[in-house]
Amino acid sequence: MKQSPLAMTLLNVATVILLSSMTQAVAAQVTKQSVQFTNHSKANSLPFSEAVQVNNTLYLSGQIGFDSQTKQLVTGGVEAETKATLTNIKRTLNQTGYQLSDVVKCTVMLADINDFAKFNQIYQQFFSSPYPARSTFAVSGLALNAQIEIECIAAK
Repeated sequence: MKQSPLAMTLLNVATVILLSSMTQAVAAQVTKQSVQFTNHSKANSLPFSEAVQVNNTLYLSGQIGFDSQTKQLVTGGVEAETKATLTNIKRTLNQTGYQLSDVVKCTVMLADINDFAKFNQIYQQFFSSPYPARSTFAVSGLALNAQIEIECIAAK
């Protein structure tokens, strides 16, 4: 039996509405289940998460060369701070099931852009080719008067 054009149009509209509703319901369910907020530091009372995972992408908060044992910024200048910062990033990645090789983007903030070469030398000890995309810029001040802060995005 052949259906009229009006019946076919109504059937198509109903199908689109049904599929749209199902897609929205599935998307809402996936979204709620796929976002995880992480704080491995039990003493972290700061108003941000250490990392947030959305599906297979991990967004790390900015990290500085903070020594969790002494609860202070490491001493030794930008080289020591860069090493401590990248060590902290590596630890956070590992605690969330990621590795440095999963990092796809880094944003680097330097208190003094003249420290770029010193920073870059340490950075290359942690990352290898193919390197993550990266932005580096100078800032007028960082938390705890740090010389460097780095935030990363990792993906699997």
